[in-house]
Amino acid sequence: MSESWNKKDREQRKQKAKKEKAEKMQERKENAKKNSFEIAYLDENGNLSSTPPDPRKKVEVKLEDIQIGVPEYVPPTEAELTRTGKVTFFNTTKGFGFIKDHVSQESIFVHANNLSVSIKENDKVTFQIEHGQRGPMAVNVNLIS
Repeated sequence: MSESWNKKDREQRKQKAKKEKAEKMQERKENAKKNSFEIAYLDENGNLSSTPPDPRKKVEVKLEDIQIGVPEYVPPTEAELTRTGKVTFFNTTKGFGFIKDHVSQESIFVHANNLSVSIKENDKVTFQIEHGQRGPMAVNVNLIS
């Protein structure tokens, strides 16, 4: 008698496991339908979007214009390195001061050793920048007439 009960019990467990497996499979199928992916597009700024891009904003790129890797180094010209600015402070006794760059509005240190002519406050000058021990430093300073 105990064997037949064990047999029934095993059969019930098998049926229960089959039923659970079928339920899990059905649940996975339903979730797969819910979690289906949507088509994503890139807009003109490189951001993901759910709407397709405007064909009027399409830009044709020539194959020879595409550069792969690091572009060849072209050293800057003298004109590109030369900046203009205004002397905001200069102490003639100590031999240093500051020039405010017209483009970046950055205040750049200048020392009397890097001057070709004497300067004073509010003079307009041209200069180049080098990196000194304590940061950017104006060199080749000349007055603008």
